[in-house]
Amino acid sequence: MASSLLALLDDITTVLDDVALLSKVAAKKTSGVLGDDLALNAQQVTGVRADRELPVVWGVFKGSLLNKAILVPAALAISAWAPWLVTPLLMVGGAYLCFEGVEKLAHRWLHSPEDDAHAEAIEQALLDPNADLAALERDKIKGAIRTDFILSAEIIAITLGTVADSNFTTRLLVLTGIALAMTIGVYGLVAAIVKLDDAGLWLSRRGAAWQQSLGRGLLALAPWLMKVLSVAGTAAMFLVGGGILTHGLGVLHEGIQHLVATLGASGFGQTVVELLSDALVGIVAGAIVLGAVTLIQRLRGR
Repeated sequence: MASSLLALLDDITTVLDDVALLSKVAAKKTSGVLGDDLALNAQQVTGVRADRELPVVWGVFKGSLLNKAILVPAALAISAWAPWLVTPLLMVGGAYLCFEGVEKLAHRWLHSPEDDAHAEAIEQALLDPNADLAALERDKIKGAIRTDFILSAEIIAITLGTVADSNFTTRLLVLTGIALAMTIGVYGLVAAIVKLDDAGLWLSRRGAAWQQSLGRGLLALAPWLMKVLSVAGTAAMFLVGGGILTHGLGVLHEGIQHLVATLGASGFGQTVVELLSDALVGIVAGAIVLGAVTLIQRLRGR
């Protein structure tokens, strides 16, 4: 009996070691989506009154948990009954990441003035004291939850690709752990980011000179932080999305390795060449998908 208990403990330890290792790998691979997720969700509450920012973030957080509760069982079912779908889903997710990155870069040329005017009208309505805040907040939350579903699906698909060859228990624990960690981490940081300017304003009105200086610094930092998150998120989308495509398509992967060998790169140099190649593949793939989507939209419009 003692030997059986020790064997059980050994099995549990092995599973937990696998979970920890695979969770670390999955978190690294999904970092690009995480950066974009942060920027997008922080922007979702832009224009909301200060006292309503946290309730809106809380509403989106609950919706995100519901999204994960749908996506994780779906991912487990796919890995159990249709494992051949994992790679195609990863490729679709990678292509979508690249498309979204290029679309963000081309935003000012592809979106009509009417779209920008509509977005501005919504922001002004949120500041109107006579506006139906409950309805406007519900619209904001629903839109953010829809965006979160897409980004969550990408995170789950990338994680599933990481654990596809593992046993069911490991897949379940890693997928659940990543889903919870990403949700809590993202919306915890979003809550901190959207209240950063409020903290700066509060400190700037305090009596001590150092508090006022810190407060002014936070007020100046808040808009720059949003810009940095947006730029870093976009760059990471090309790196992650392009990396998924290059590893999924053997021809691209072999071509990059041939380039590395031709340049004689190794160590840090090899890493730089591979990252730049992934980014280039991501930009080209995103441009192709964006061109196809734009053409279809225009044909449908006609």
